[in-house]
Amino acid sequence: MFGALLQVSSQGDSSETYPKGFRGTTCTIETDTLTIGYSSYYLSDDYEVSEDEPRTPYIPVQCGKIPQPGTLNISIDLLHPDAIRDVSLALRLVKLTLLEDQNHEEHEIFSIPARTHPSGVITQVFRLDEIGNYYVYLDGKSADNIHYLARVPITVGHDWRDNVRNFLPPLFRKYL
Repeated sequence: MFGALLQVSSQGDSSETYPKGFRGTTCTIETDTLTIGYSSYYLSDDYEVSEDEPRTPYIPVQCGKIPQPGTLNISIDLLHPDAIRDVSLALRLVKLTLLEDQNHEEHEIFSIPARTHPSGVITQVFRLDEIGNYYVYLDGKSADNIHYLARVPITVGHDWRDNVRNFLPPLFRKYL
């Protein structure tokens, strides 16, 4: 209730970025045509896997903010509408490059061809080698000609404002 009053999620993110906010390890992203749950798990480049370790200790990431380059394991839950599970959806990762006039240019890093996801879950592992801003796009069109598009922002490396913002009360976080 306090987050709704201040128009922020429970993590202090602007409500416009993640309208439903942060729940557990999932950010809910809502567009005009679909709602998805986005979770990501990070493994730094300097982590060394030991042979007696039962599993790799990925660290949960809060709404796409990653401290430094490394491996990212993402999970996208197709929440609404249920019919989205029968739509062929493509997944793309792009890196943003800032142009001189404050606009951004997108450079595709990889893409996965469109296919249906009857289970309602999409998982993918990829490496982010450079500090910067990225988008994961989920894109498809139904037989009824409904265009489904979700864009998930990912930031690799934190801005100095992020460190200051962590120490501020949620009311002041949106002003920095």
